[in-house]
Amino acid sequence: MTDNDLRLYYGDNLPVMQKYLADESVDLIYLDPPFNSQRNYNVSMRDREGHESESQIVAFTDTWFWTRQTQETYENLLLNASNVRLSKVIEALYIIHGSGEMMAHLVMMAPRLIEMHRILKPTGSFYLHCDVNAASYLKLLLDAVFGKENFRTEFIWKRTSAHSNAKRKVAIVSDSIFFYTKTSQYTFNEQYTSYEDDYIKQHYRYVDENGRRYTLSDLRNPSKRPNLTYEYKGYQPHKNGWAVSLEKMQQYDAEGRLHFPAAKSGRIRLKNYLDQMPGVKLTNLWTDIAPIGAQAKERTGYPTQKPLALLERIIRMSSNPGDMVFDPFAGCGTAMVAAQKLGRRWIGIDIAYLGINMLSFRLGDNFNLHSGVDYKVIGQPKSVDDARALATDKNNDGRYQFEFWALSLVAARTERGTEDSYKKKADKGVDGFLTFLEVQKSRRTTQAVLVQVKSGKVGSADLRNLRGAVEREKAALGIFITLEEPTRDMAQEAITAGTYYSPTWNKTYPKLQILTIQQLLEGCKVDMPPQQPPFESMGGRIMTDVPQQPPLI
Repeated sequence: MTDNDLRLYYGDNLPVMQKYLADESVDLIYLDPPFNSQRNYNVSMRDREGHESESQIVAFTDTWFWTRQTQETYENLLLNASNVRLSKVIEALYIIHGSGEMMAHLVMMAPRLIEMHRILKPTGSFYLHCDVNAASYLKLLLDAVFGKENFRTEFIWKRTSAHSNAKRKVAIVSDSIFFYTKTSQYTFNEQYTSYEDDYIKQHYRYVDENGRRYTLSDLRNPSKRPNLTYEYKGYQPHKNGWAVSLEKMQQYDAEGRLHFPAAKSGRIRLKNYLDQMPGVKLTNLWTDIAPIGAQAKERTGYPTQKPLALLERIIRMSSNPGDMVFDPFAGCGTAMVAAQKLGRRWIGIDIAYLGINMLSFRLGDNFNLHSGVDYKVIGQPKSVDDARALATDKNNDGRYQFEFWALSLVAARTERGTEDSYKKKADKGVDGFLTFLEVQKSRRTTQAVLVQVKSGKVGSADLRNLRGAVEREKAALGIFITLEEPTRDMAQEAITAGTYYSPTWNKTYPKLQILTIQQLLEGCKVDMPPQQPPFESMGGRIMTDVPQQPPLI
């Protein structure tokens, strides 16, 4: 796969699809859009040692409002002569819901579903993941866009256990995943689940000398077959004859697949080994994929993150290696990670740079993929003017989107947040962090590099705050990223902070460093020790005479 096959887009998925994605270019679409649950979803962050932190970031607000733009979209849908069914469904739903939050959500989804239908190949499949809040209404939209004849099934995924705090109502423990196709000719690979323990104990109760479980099946023919009536090793056939030819019987025997009874009057039976059986054919009820636990290795802290196993099942079922997988609400990118793992190409879109940033780290950590080299990120700022426009975009929490984007320029991970809201508490001089290892006498220590980002007016007080955070956290370095040009006093403050000496590399680095967005866009890097220390290939000893490599950022 090339970077042209792997793409991430930052922005609203509707104009992105309209501008960048060609007709019938995608094999599989999976989307997990906000469900209109009337909730704020927070991100639980991890500290520099990887432990779960109490701090949180508001990732997105899952509440929809009827705006002037919503009204215009609604009117355009009513006048959509190319899909009269959808127009009538939208009109009927408005009678039920009026201009409330649910209707705003449905009006948001409708034109996006039209675009997804356009870009899906005739052999393609479509999966919409939703919860009980909007499921019944979304299915009406899907029937109108894809055609009710192309509805394949509704998968029910048990995503959690019963809630003890459910009062005067039944606990909701499942999500719906609606499966549609573009036409009746679609890719489908049969999937199987593992047998339950009780079934195995009951039906595979025999164990051979190698510890393999097996069951026995009859080798008699259901109807009379004179040509299959032969004696085998002194054992007589059933009056109808054997179920297999003599050559096949000999093959089974050579493979150790035959069970010979002690008495010659008995019947030879066939061994069916458990480890050779595909399992139970998949049904529409999925209870075997657990939600992501608090200590799960794949957990990112991103709200509504879905298990990798869930996306792997969908991708295996409805695509083949090399096919294109598309997620227009990418979030932290589980669909992209699953697609990459299974050898598919992928495209993802998200309107929050937090998700793009998280996915970049997952792609790097799991597959050693790097933005701009192995895949493209389209829609991110390319100039200072673009960055300023992002920072001042009040409709999309631009200040915070700018911050996540700026951290990605130096590959810094998000550090902070608050229990109530990311936006309400002073950041105490830390927005993100990098780490590197120092190694002396085979002893490894992790050193931290603290990063602060500013999009507005800056002064020497900001640098003093960062310096205080570096001293308080006993960090090695502090990096100050600014959209505006730093003052002369800031430059002096950085100089007086001194340097950090790296014993591993026998080199000093500026303790405080100021990098402007302009410099970063021009290719400037953080001046810090490489994140991987040098080792000899044998013995693990430090190689002090190895020339320093540029930092992996």
